[in-house]
Amino acid sequence: MATVEWRSPASEMAVKQFEIAAGKLNLDKNVAERLRRPDRALIVSVPVMRDDRRVQVFTGYRVQHNDTLGPFKGGIRYHPDVNLGEVSALAMWMTWKCALAGLPLGGAKGGVSCDPAELSRAEVQGLTRRYTAEILNIIGPEVDVPAPDMGTDEQVMAWVMDTYSQHKGHAVPGVVTGKPVAIGGTVGRREATGRGVVYTIGEAAKHLNIDLVGATAAVQGFGNVGSVAAKELADVGVKIVAISDKTGGRYDPKGLPIQSVIEYVTKTSKSFTLEGCPHGERITNAELLEIQCDILVPAALGMQITAQNAPKLKCRLLAEGANGPTTLDADAVLREKGIFVIPDVLANAGGVIVSYFEWVQDLQNFFWTEDEINKKLRAILTKSFYEVLDMSRTEKVDMRLAALMIGVERVSRAMLWRGLYA
Repeated sequence: MATVEWRSPASEMAVKQFEIAAGKLNLDKNVAERLRRPDRALIVSVPVMRDDRRVQVFTGYRVQHNDTLGPFKGGIRYHPDVNLGEVSALAMWMTWKCALAGLPLGGAKGGVSCDPAELSRAEVQGLTRRYTAEILNIIGPEVDVPAPDMGTDEQVMAWVMDTYSQHKGHAVPGVVTGKPVAIGGTVGRREATGRGVVYTIGEAAKHLNIDLVGATAAVQGFGNVGSVAAKELADVGVKIVAISDKTGGRYDPKGLPIQSVIEYVTKTSKSFTLEGCPHGERITNAELLEIQCDILVPAALGMQITAQNAPKLKCRLLAEGANGPTTLDADAVLREKGIFVIPDVLANAGGVIVSYFEWVQDLQNFFWTEDEINKKLRAILTKSFYEVLDMSRTEKVDMRLAALMIGVERVSRAMLWRGLYA
């Protein structure tokens, strides 16, 4: 990804992380050369008829990093900051995430550069259907299976599935995951990422001798991942002292009433944000990161924890609900401070794990209960957590490098078995 079109802060960070892991593993140089860049990247124009009958053209992307272990897997993101470099980084991280969790899937990511909050429901549907039509030839149940991500949800996935199915002439529920249960989705998928974050926090708390009952936590980002993580943490006795979203945050050292906040955001707030929330005092997103707490969960955008604010963090445990929230320079500071980090490729892997469950259920037309889903999710994350912890101790590296080393090694081993088709 050294050429200009691939470059972005996110892609440079992802490649540098890979190179550090590859160096520690003494990775085969030919394999490393292949893994530095994705297998395929598609850039498409997405014309949309706006409600005023004006046609606006957006730019869409689908990047497929590696499918050595199985079909590509990765979300579709609608956000103004979506670009080729960011999507490429996210696709690479998905490759390591799937391998770390032991899933027979590879890494991909997609998105459209837009602000869905400025589009009507009809416009989002038009955008989704045209974007799906543009990438239709490179997705499918055995090829590449998209899922929801930032700015998209189960309704968007339903439109993707329907558009793909209309072109194929029959229903193809396995083309996406994160769908409504009524059309082949799985129970537990919406909560899976946030719930998985809490499962990994539970194992880390045991390791660090932190009693979750009465412990304090701050959660940056109150979307699907952050709100579920906050609720699940509160349910096990953690006191949530701060939360935030793009409009700012709320802080109460005595603990925020999370269920009431969720009801405000989903039922009272016209913008579905924390703006105007009656609970706690106002703080900024930046201030939230520096609050004294036991557990910090960055679950918003990437690159939020930097060399500038990392020295000010006052948590014992940092669980990355977002993708790439911590820069390389910040990682070094966190190591020096002794903050235990559960890296993104482990902490937020719950989403792709339950997406895998959904895909499997669609392929066999046989569905599991939510209790079965949650038990399988916890089992995989617990196993992965201790594999990373063991690697960290054995190789004397931090948890992020340990997680990446496991993922990269598994992919590279499979690539060497399969060889090069040239």
